[in-house]
Amino acid sequence: MCGIVGYIGKKDASPVLISGLSKLEYRGYDSAGVAIFNGDKLEIVKRKGRLKNLSDALDAEPVHGNAGIGHTRWATHGEPSDVNSHPHSNADGSICVVHNGIIENYIKLREFLISKGYKFVSETDTEVIPHLLDFFYEGDLLEAVRKVLGEIRGSYAFGIITSKEPDKLIAVRKDSPLIVGLGEGENFIASDIPAVLNYTRDVYLLNDNEIAVLTKDDIKLYTLDGKEIKKEVYHVTWDAEAAEKGGYEHFMMKEIHEQPKVIRDTMASRVMLGEPITLDKIKLTKEEIAGINKIYIVACGTAYHAGLVGKYAIEKLARIPVEIDIASEYRYRDPIIDKNTLVIVVSQSGETADTLAALRESKARGCRVIAVTNVVGSSVSREASDVLYTLAGPEIAVASTKAYITQLVAMYIIALFFAENKGTVSKEEIEKIKTEMLNLPDKAEKVLELKEEVKRHAGEIYKEEDMFFLGRGLDYAVAMEGSLKLKEISYIHSEAYAAGELKHGPIALIEEGTIMITLATQDYLFEKMVSNIKEVKARHAHVIALAFEGNEDIEKTVDSAVFLPRTIDLLAPVLSVIPLQLLSYYISVMKGCDVDKPRNLAKSVTVE
Repeated sequence: MCGIVGYIGKKDASPVLISGLSKLEYRGYDSAGVAIFNGDKLEIVKRKGRLKNLSDALDAEPVHGNAGIGHTRWATHGEPSDVNSHPHSNADGSICVVHNGIIENYIKLREFLISKGYKFVSETDTEVIPHLLDFFYEGDLLEAVRKVLGEIRGSYAFGIITSKEPDKLIAVRKDSPLIVGLGEGENFIASDIPAVLNYTRDVYLLNDNEIAVLTKDDIKLYTLDGKEIKKEVYHVTWDAEAAEKGGYEHFMMKEIHEQPKVIRDTMASRVMLGEPITLDKIKLTKEEIAGINKIYIVACGTAYHAGLVGKYAIEKLARIPVEIDIASEYRYRDPIIDKNTLVIVVSQSGETADTLAALRESKARGCRVIAVTNVVGSSVSREASDVLYTLAGPEIAVASTKAYITQLVAMYIIALFFAENKGTVSKEEIEKIKTEMLNLPDKAEKVLELKEEVKRHAGEIYKEEDMFFLGRGLDYAVAMEGSLKLKEISYIHSEAYAAGELKHGPIALIEEGTIMITLATQDYLFEKMVSNIKEVKARHAHVIALAFEGNEDIEKTVDSAVFLPRTIDLLAPVLSVIPLQLLSYYISVMKGCDVDKPRNLAKSVTVE
């Protein structure tokens, strides 16, 4: 979710790059930098922190030139710092690269390049790219780029410039957004449309595996095998605010649609078929894992609901007892923990006050603490023993969607890591789960195609004052998250119940017309869930069900149903939560609520 800007033309590049990067600040970042060809060489200026730090540095010591690339970085590999900031260059500074995305095989590429005498100065995955370009460069930058693309795996959007061919700017994308802006005597690249709206409203929307070669007077587009392609010009009619939202009405809807990508990003380089699960730099030996007698997962709000899924996954796969606790309760109830207890704290922002306090309490008692967070350099990430980043990118809407879904993926990754090391699950079963995980992004895309169907259901129930969510097993955990989303952004009172608990009190609330959102994605609990649905239907409730394709018989029991692409029970929450997010979103819009900034709520709860 970093920001890329590139310019080649007649103007001074520096103010164009800074202007474009300023239009991308909404994406979130922790450092910024530019590389500009000054007529002799590429000058690189980059600063940790806000864009103003970079702007002030360029005001103090201006860099002039008519071509350059710029970047705002959201840290993934390596902490926020001047050195880790983009652009990155080869040893003599003649090739510079800015990059959004993740190079999955960067470790092997780095080792190869080191064996060839290349030296690295940053902790980033990106730095392998300028060195690889240097390795392959034989007088033709485009040909070197094509060779590099044949060597790398992962997601990327690149802006590339070299002092050896200063009249040329190259851009390429795969799984990370990139557009090309068309001007008169000047051309642009950017990771999002707002960056170029001050200069042009005509753009090419690059597709995956397309390469753009820009000069000040021309743009040529190529496939990876060098075939030139023609593309229609897209004329932007949105205003700047709408452009920041990618054409969506709200950031929340934009972030819901980003979920297939962030699921993929969070698995990148960690989940690969035929290879062990990796937890980045977390070094837990088999002996240390065998010594863990209990795991606590501690979190708040939406992160707590992700922890519920984590508890289920870890216990099922790794056979380690797991307790899940709300951070504000955990820290005050004198939990029974010691050096043999592993604590996993989950926080989107990494600044949640109660979660941070729980982390400190756990470490003070000798526990090892793994932090699952989305923000590199946050308090939680700095103070934990180990960190697993969720790679959701900045989340603007207050109600969490993509951050939650990446927390789910992180929980599965941790559970599989423990299971592999303990030998509690066969290699065949682990490979089956990994295969299903790697299919989740495509299946999430298919779920998003159901949004008009979900919108229709929202239109039928948005005037209700009370709703209930029912589920069993993992469906109950997702029901809790669905209920919270509805509360947060529509202000409708809702409750989630374990369906087996209906007759222990909640069924007294059911009367004619009561809205029940029921989840039935767990095959081993499906028949029991249908029985629970029949109980509420007998009291004349209005029931909307979520189920997998192939279970269409449930339509005989409910008023309406939404059918999701099938996956294994364990991974169902990743798909089943998406319709609940959409339902809450559409209900909120229909009620006229402020979707992105619901009343009384803040993105990061930094006080108790």
